[in-house]
Amino acid sequence: MALNTTANIPYPVNTYYDRQLLSRALPLLLHDRFAQVRDLPMHNTDTIKFRKYNALSANTTPLTPGVTPEGKQLSVTDVTTQIKQYGDYMTVDDFTLDTSIDLVLMEAAEVLGEQAGQSLDLIIREVLHAGTNIRYADVTAPKANDERTDITTGDKLLADEIRLAIWTLKMQNAKRITKIVSADRGYNTTPVASAYVAMVHPTTTLNLRGVSGFEPVEKYYQNSQPLPGEVGKFEEVRFVETTNAKVFEDGGNGGIDVYSTLFLGMDAYGVSRLSGRAMENIVKPVGSGGTEDPLNQRGTSGWKATMGVTRLQEMFMVRVEHSNE
Repeated sequence: MALNTTANIPYPVNTYYDRQLLSRALPLLLHDRFAQVRDLPMHNTDTIKFRKYNALSANTTPLTPGVTPEGKQLSVTDVTTQIKQYGDYMTVDDFTLDTSIDLVLMEAAEVLGEQAGQSLDLIIREVLHAGTNIRYADVTAPKANDERTDITTGDKLLADEIRLAIWTLKMQNAKRITKIVSADRGYNTTPVASAYVAMVHPTTTLNLRGVSGFEPVEKYYQNSQPLPGEVGKFEEVRFVETTNAKVFEDGGNGGIDVYSTLFLGMDAYGVSRLSGRAMENIVKPVGSGGTEDPLNQRGTSGWKATMGVTRLQEMFMVRVEHSNE
């Protein structure tokens, strides 16, 4: 992730602040770890186009000897998303800076970096949770739940619900995830063992540990490579845990909280940034405000990011809403 910093701060100090911003921001971006990432070049446009070449239907008609068939045309589906700016800042005063041992801007960079990571993660989460492929957990037979308010305390994420989510992805030919975005190498990818991935809340993890067939990560073979935040697996799904998993507070029957577990296949959604403007740590030193700061009392530290998010294949992700009570 490229950083662009403000002049008038000594280079070694600015580099250190940038490093603080990155160290807090990137590890928190769990919701972008399974995205297809494409950047936009500078000075071009604010809209990126993800293009998919459509598959051909099977042809079971035998050829007629000596007759050339009509043939097919290549077709594409385009999905576009607009890059937007996000950011925040805080003001630091000269007296605090003068009476400290120069830790104020470092702490500011850490706090702002954490806020940046949380903010971008939640932006991605909300786009994913606007998807249309939804299942509502239901322990009754036959199943009757068809909206969030039907979910009761017993409608948990149990084995049958997980299998139904897997089946839903398979029926849409969703491929298993084989690579993820690497936090320590910007937006490059790292190969992983083939599987579907589900994002769960820690409260959901507690229930999963009681599901027959769920294997917690601590029981994996010693040479296994867990995903970031992975807590375990069930059949063809690996579960990763985040406190940023979506919770619909008071959304269920009787006002119970409804939890969302997001099951993902490969290339279900895309994330894009403006190349060279993915994340900026912007420091304005005391005295840089001109007539707006006549006594040289204020400086600022902030972050600014560019990002666009889009769902590429609605049916390559399925949201299961359930209870944990």
